Amino acid sequence: MARIDIFNGDADGICALTQIRNAHPAASRLVTGVKRDISLVAKAGIEPGDQVTVLDISLDKNRPAIVAALAKGADIFYADHHDPGEIPDDPRLTALIDTAPDVCTSILVNRHLEGRFVEWAVVGAFGDNLKASARSLAAPLGLSDERLDLLDRLGTCINYNGYGATLEDLHFEPAELYRLVSAHRSPFAFIEHDAEAFETLEAGFLDDMSKARGLAPARQTDRTAVLLFPDEPWARRSSGVFSNELANAAPARAHAVITERADGTYLVSVRAPLENTTGASELCRRFPTGGGREAAAGINHLPAEQLDTFIAEFTAFYSR
Repeated sequence: MARIDIFNGDADGICALTQIRNAHPAASRLVTGVKRDISLVAKAGIEPGDQVTVLDISLDKNRPAIVAALAKGADIFYADHHDPGEIPDDPRLTALIDTAPDVCTSILVNRHLEGRFVEWAVVGAFGDNLKASARSLAAPLGLSDERLDLLDRLGTCINYNGYGATLEDLHFEPAELYRLVSAHRSPFAFIEHDAEAFETLEAGFLDDMSKARGLAPARQTDRTAVLLFPDEPWARRSSGVFSNELANAAPARAHAVITERADGTYLVSVRAPLENTTGASELCRRFPTGGGREAAAGINHLPAEQLDTFIAEFTAFYSR
């Protein structure tokens, strides 16, 4: 029997698992990857009797592997906030799934653990750009504005680290960053005792975001904006968090950040308007490799010949 932890390589996945393993310490095999690498369950090598935790990846994208693992006799705890499709009816599966736009996996795990490591849930929510939810979660802690801003910066930087086409694009492999983070019961302890890691993340974030902010939109209206990023590591790293920044700066506007890929396809990050956080998943699912959640979604490999079609549909969808 093995214990296997499968999780998204972004802030939400890392902070969700950090809460669980601080509450229930256990040696486990880690299965993760870049943020867009979500078909992880099939890669885990699950065998009969294994104890499996799956966090912050779409059940819909992993259903065949989940069904196969359950049939083998594995026990699975699954927490996520993306559209799951049909959830398998199996006594070996415990599913905590909530697709509300103000919820993320770290918040679901915080509820499950009755707030035992709420500071990490706050970091995860900030990383998922759920700033109002993060502040609401943090309110009982009575943190100063400076301390709350520090959690916001940490969540943003951990999330930023997950974006890239390959692990080589990242400052830290997600499994490595999880090990550093999860060694601490509090994010403030991580910032203090692993200061070099935090400084590396923040310096990289600030440098990449400076480049991203220098690009003008390819198309922009009162309701939508489209930005085209080059095939460069800094662009791949900054695309997701820059999408969040744009959404926060113009809450009535939908944003699409489209990054060239070396194989000739495009990586797409879509953010619905914060004033109406709906439709991003519906739109992206119209295209191959598209998916996500209502407020934020993406397309991993948009064929070049569909680029103009996507831009037209995105513009029309959010101009209604």
